[in-house]
Amino acid sequence: MSLPLVIETEALCKMYGAQRALDGVNLKVTPGAIGLLGPNGAGKSTFMKCLLQLHPITSGSAKLLGREVGKEGREIRKRVGYTPEQDCHIPGMVGCEYVTYCAQLCGLPFQVARQRAHEMLDFVGMGQERYRAIDTYSTGMKQRLKLAQAIVHDPEIVFLDEPTNGLDPKGQAQILELVQSLWKTYGITVVLSSHLLHDVDRICEQIIIIARGKVLVHDTLENLKSRKRGAAEVVVADRHAEFQTACARRSWSNELLPNGHVKVEHNCESLNPLLNLLHELKLAPLEIIPSPNALEETFVQALELSHAAP
Repeated sequence: MSLPLVIETEALCKMYGAQRALDGVNLKVTPGAIGLLGPNGAGKSTFMKCLLQLHPITSGSAKLLGREVGKEGREIRKRVGYTPEQDCHIPGMVGCEYVTYCAQLCGLPFQVARQRAHEMLDFVGMGQERYRAIDTYSTGMKQRLKLAQAIVHDPEIVFLDEPTNGLDPKGQAQILELVQSLWKTYGITVVLSSHLLHDVDRICEQIIIIARGKVLVHDTLENLKSRKRGAAEVVVADRHAEFQTACARRSWSNELLPNGHVKVEHNCESLNPLLNLLHELKLAPLEIIPSPNALEETFVQALELSHAAP
């Protein structure tokens, strides 16, 4: 049985004066963790804002959760969450008051909204800071607060625009773990817009790459990696030179990376020839990472094609 579509667009265009921000976007997206990638100015934020009816569509059509964008706004908003890239808090409010207010805007009665606000602040790790003024929050705390308000009404899909911006590596990892749990644990479809390939590679199953207002790639991460099969990074404790020499004898180009991994271009359909070589050498790998840069290579290739197009 085919999955229902959460996003469906047909010839979607958005103009700002003479500038075409979205140019004939056609998409059919099923539920899951979806990575929305593209360089700055590619049209990612505009695409999300058109779906959320924050910007009117110039031409074409779009459906979100089966509802027609532009005609069923109230019904769509009840079922959708959104964290904008910029700060969106209200000055003077404390954390729990703000999230409660956002829940009420989504249609929850006050008592239910207040309870849900406290639950979501606990979920995002802000339980100890709920009564502090938002104006005193750090960047990381504000990012968590934005996530709490986006999911306080239990949406079916949530759009996250650069949710790890301004965070240190530890903070990034914590936010990504929370975001990943939305789909994996709670079944909330996530659309993660980011310019950080690592973030998307870590938690997303579907990839959409946008550049110059056009969709260049829409596929599963698994399919993208399978197309780039034929490369791997091998982690061994020692005998790097011996392993590299053995690879070279098989005409496999290879290099020792700064992190100590050996990158091997084995150009085979599976890892079996590589595993056989390691067995022959009696060399036990600590780890083998197949197609480690598949997403990056796809992203760069897509952008090069978009720039080459007239």
